[in-house]
Amino acid sequence: MTRSVDSIIGSLFFWAVLVHNAAVVFSFNSPPLVVVNREWQVPATDPIGSVVVRADARDTDGDAVTFGLEQTSPDHFGHLDAPAPFRIDNQTGVVYVNESLVDYDNKQFFLYVTVNDSFASSKTEVRVRIGPQKTGPSFHPPPPPPVPPFPAIPSFNPTVPPATRSTGKRRKSTTTTTTTTEIPKEITELPAVRSTSSLSNLSSKNATDQQKPPPTPSSDSLASTILPALAIGAVLAIAATSILYIFRQRICRKAETKDQLRKDSGGMALQTSTGNWSSQRPPLNRYESAWSRDTTISQLEPGLAEKAAQEDRWEFPRHRLKVFHILGEGCFGQVWKCEAIDIDGREGPSVVAVKTLKDNAGDKEREDLQQELQVMKTLDPHPNVVRLLGCCTEKEPLFVIMEYASLGKLQSFLRNSRADRQYGNLHGRSDSLTSRELTSFMYQVARGMEYLSCKGIVHRDLAARNVLLTTDRVCKVADFGFARDLASKLVYERKSEGRLPIRWMAPESLYDNIFSAKSDVWSFGVFMWEVVTLGSTPYPGLAAAEVVKKVRDGVRLEKPEHCRREIYNIMFYCWDKSPQERPSFSETVELLEKLLVSETDYIELERFPDHSYYNMVSLSGEKI
Repeated sequence: MTRSVDSIIGSLFFWAVLVHNAAVVFSFNSPPLVVVNREWQVPATDPIGSVVVRADARDTDGDAVTFGLEQTSPDHFGHLDAPAPFRIDNQTGVVYVNESLVDYDNKQFFLYVTVNDSFASSKTEVRVRIGPQKTGPSFHPPPPPPVPPFPAIPSFNPTVPPATRSTGKRRKSTTTTTTTTEIPKEITELPAVRSTSSLSNLSSKNATDQQKPPPTPSSDSLASTILPALAIGAVLAIAATSILYIFRQRICRKAETKDQLRKDSGGMALQTSTGNWSSQRPPLNRYESAWSRDTTISQLEPGLAEKAAQEDRWEFPRHRLKVFHILGEGCFGQVWKCEAIDIDGREGPSVVAVKTLKDNAGDKEREDLQQELQVMKTLDPHPNVVRLLGCCTEKEPLFVIMEYASLGKLQSFLRNSRADRQYGNLHGRSDSLTSRELTSFMYQVARGMEYLSCKGIVHRDLAARNVLLTTDRVCKVADFGFARDLASKLVYERKSEGRLPIRWMAPESLYDNIFSAKSDVWSFGVFMWEVVTLGSTPYPGLAAAEVVKKVRDGVRLEKPEHCRREIYNIMFYCWDKSPQERPSFSETVELLEKLLVSETDYIELERFPDHSYYNMVSLSGEKI
């Protein structure tokens, strides 16, 4: 920033000096004034080297001047560019005969007497007449009229040599009538000539300039002082305006970004920075400072996000994310409700869910989140699978941006529905769940898992807590942190340690660390049991070690009293000890679809035993 300002100031200083010099040159340099007799009558008998006339010049700027001659009409032979029979001394302005004039007798032509001061030039046209041969003395033109004095411009101190005339004496020859005039050796001031005929010989332009009254010294002094000051002041004003405009544009751009991201939620203005979040923070969550830091960096360096977006179509600029509040968290991860600007091909703001890690997360958790992101990138949009909208991976922390499900986890939704059902029983009809809706939840998740298995994805953590529910009560399979892409092989052998969903795991997964689509089918059977019992913890009253032993011994979850045999049979098929004997997800979709089209309530919620099922809190580190 400092470097750019310095370069701007340097450029503006250069232009200020240039404008000042130009103003001085073009505002105060006037062309020189030519004073010369415009009618030359030259005898044809004048010898070469004789003086014809003397031109004079005045330059108000005090610049050195040079004289010259230019021909304006063809010579007596018809040549336009032929040299005239005269020459002029470029320093003194004296015109001499340059060649014999005998051939020019009774001829006339026009010449320009020019004067130049290196900045501007002036010229005056004169007519030359070559007269008949004479026997008398040579013709000598009258001296030029005096030039009125010009006031000198202050601070320039012009020094112009005074006008001179020839004071030499004539030398007459005793044998001829030709008289030669010597070049003057002394320069003296020309005497004033009062003849009106001499004044009439001046050019119209010069005569006009002479008739004008000279400007007063006070006006010239004022102009010479004000014009440079105005030029420099204008340049400085432009420089200041440019700098202010640049800073204003940056400030307005930041303000515009904040205004776009400011939305109203529940009648309250959303906070514009993460430092003012009103939601409760977990004690281990130090992610807020990292978010604020990265957001600031991304705003200062938007080019990094744009470059990454070109490399990965999923990459999304961090500075276009606005945090609302936390949706949920685990030991190492968190999910935040956010607002994204212009994401997924939609213009304007969209509500999204952003998954990230806490500061206490290790390499294993970071690897799991990256693996989840890679799995989601391979998936096409499916109505029953949470869709990836974007990610922020160019620097830490890693953000996984997913579609937002307003009703949250299906597990929490089912558990909360128990209170709604009791309220409806006491106060009449309420917006409680029905048997058909619960069956639909199972059917939708089966369809989502069918799609994942067709893509070669093993979820490894299918449970009601990892299924999200939208406002339209559409179920979406989520949380692919444990998922693995097994397109090249059908089973996965777990090599690493970590918290395991023991109560949802198949026997081969518990004992041999083998995971496959069939082990996901086992987990789906446990998920169905969760839905029927409105989010209860599987194997209630048993510790994790007891669950492992019971499963190994062939013990299965009991049929809930309010569940019809048709639903429980599908669960029981999924819990077959042999993976090969378990149904595929395509078969479970067909079985559940048949139950949906019938009008029978396979889950009798009015018979739901409120005190038979309860939720457990994990004390052994297992996933519940």
